[in-house]
Amino acid sequence: MNQAVTHTGLVAIVGRPNVGKSTLLNRLVGQKISIVSRKAQTTRHRITGVLTEGAQQFIFVDTPGFQTHHQNALNATMNRTVSQVLNEVDVVMFLIESGRFGPDDRKVMKLLPQDAKVVLVINKVDLEEDKGKLLPFMQQMSGEFPFAEIVPISAERGSNVPELLTTVGKYLPEGEALYGEDDITDRSERFLAAEFLREKLFRLLGEELPYGMTVEIEKYEVEGNLRRIFAAIIVDKAGHKGIVIGKGGERLKRISSEARVELEKLFDSKVYLETWVKVKSGWADDERALKSLGYD
Repeated sequence: MNQAVTHTGLVAIVGRPNVGKSTLLNRLVGQKISIVSRKAQTTRHRITGVLTEGAQQFIFVDTPGFQTHHQNALNATMNRTVSQVLNEVDVVMFLIESGRFGPDDRKVMKLLPQDAKVVLVINKVDLEEDKGKLLPFMQQMSGEFPFAEIVPISAERGSNVPELLTTVGKYLPEGEALYGEDDITDRSERFLAAEFLREKLFRLLGEELPYGMTVEIEKYEVEGNLRRIFAAIIVDKAGHKGIVIGKGGERLKRISSEARVELEKLFDSKVYLETWVKVKSGWADDERALKSLGYD
């Protein structure tokens, strides 16, 4: 039996798009719960990951990348999520890439709360060809903001991630566990099914389809060790429908098949996944449509 949890805290993971926030969350909780792709806007919701280590419980909140371009209702909603999370947490992990600190990073940094402990996480150090540049970069960044600590890591490889966890753990306030020791997320299976399917759309459609695409689970049934999932892929324009379906329906079959395999692994059960494509013009700039699709 694990010892009783004595320190619990909310830990935000923030940064500009594509800096590795979701990869880090998955690495920290030891399982994929937040979807990952090289495209911006991959994470659109607040995703909570839970890790209980001995007497500490970390409640990680992976936020959407703060959007500074192409403003619409969807991007405004995502930015609002980032700002709300920052007002609620005990510790902030602010992610940037090794050797890179640009205007978009600075815009996120301006949102950082002054009354929370902020740990600067320099990610992707494995991609830095000249390792001698890392220390001067860390010294440069220490002058940008009163960071509690600066920790270089590679979320992709897991390098120095245990040290990051130890560092963040020092700032968790006293408190009892809010989740069970085996819990890894507060998100429902229905939500995770939609996210994993959306990841396959991002990965397999490459640059062909713009961001006007999301997933709505219309029916979700559990029968013993079988999940029956009925999902609508929503696109912005009629012309996008054929791109998703592909010649003879082959592309949609592949997207669904790859999503089903990952969901079976995640849920440890058989999954029946049925998908189809619907056109809902202007959904990404329609507040009512966004709420109906689960964007809060």
